[in-house]
Amino acid sequence: MNTYHATITITLRKGILDVQGKTVEHALHATDFPMISHLRIGKYVELTVEAENKTTAHSLVEDACRKLIANPIMEDFSISLNELQVENV
Repeated sequence: MNTYHATITITLRKGILDVQGKTVEHALHATDFPMISHLRIGKYVELTVEAENKTTAHSLVEDACRKLIANPIMEDFSISLNELQVENV
């Protein structure tokens, strides 16, 4: 069994109004950052998963995202996986 470190980036779908992002963008404009625009705020999740291979690990994380971690109606997600190296002691 291999161990993988997964990072998941979750963002609101393009058509969904990002109220938090708009609020921060307006605050930035009011504090001398008018050059910043199209600000959107998302979530970042890290986890460890044990699986036989990278494909299986990705499928497990994707299922977890679709069922619980992300809201599939309003959010999109992307997954990055890296195999953790076990050090021999």
